[in-house]
Amino acid sequence: METINILTIISIAFLGSFGHCIGMCGGIVLAYSTIKVSPESSKVSKSVAHLLYNFGRVFTYTLLGAIFGAIGGVATFSNTANGTLLIIAGVAMILAGLSLMGKIKFLTLIEHTFSSSSVYKKAFQSILHSKSNMSFFVLGMLNGLLPCGFVYFFAITAASTASPFYGALVMFIFGVSTIPAMFSLGFLSSLASATNFRNMMMSLSSVAVILYGAFTIYNGYDYISNPLRTVQKCH
Repeated sequence: METINILTIISIAFLGSFGHCIGMCGGIVLAYSTIKVSPESSKVSKSVAHLLYNFGRVFTYTLLGAIFGAIGGVATFSNTANGTLLIIAGVAMILAGLSLMGKIKFLTLIEHTFSSSSVYKKAFQSILHSKSNMSFFVLGMLNGLLPCGFVYFFAITAASTASPFYGALVMFIFGVSTIPAMFSLGFLSSLASATNFRNMMMSLSSVAVILYGAFTIYNGYDYISNPLRTVQKCH
């Protein structure tokens, strides 16, 4: 993957995590911090719990990235196919950015109802009340499966790499980049209510998503218009 793409992914994920992720998953973090983490626990013990939860999220995101990267790879056989996939991904990214801004309901319309299934709810409740360290990791894994527009954007990015490895890498980088915000929230509940700060970060990340989408569309057009360009499995 190109350095500019990696830096873009880190920037978008980091900024968005202080806006979108805290708003979407803040309730879960505050819930498990209250139910599963004892106030008498040492800072080291609390840190381990929050890190395990976040590592669980990253693990799920990485698996999803590999899956979407593999799906994208199936559709990539030529410059035209590669370019078309990138253009479709770029358009979806722009729609995702506008949706994150609240301008349209693109991401809301494609969200599924997995989290409302009885099996998921029972598993979530069971893990939420477990006190073992591994339960924090499993809780993070389950959290990674929740419908989330921000995750959808990076899944689209993973698919555009047309590679299971690079798709997994995209989602891994995304997950790791969101850890600072979610880890901090475990200790600073005030972050969840800092609406103005979260809105500002969300606006910045939305603009970055739209710009990255435009760049992806250009990259796709370049593949189609330039027959001498070598078809690659990552971008």
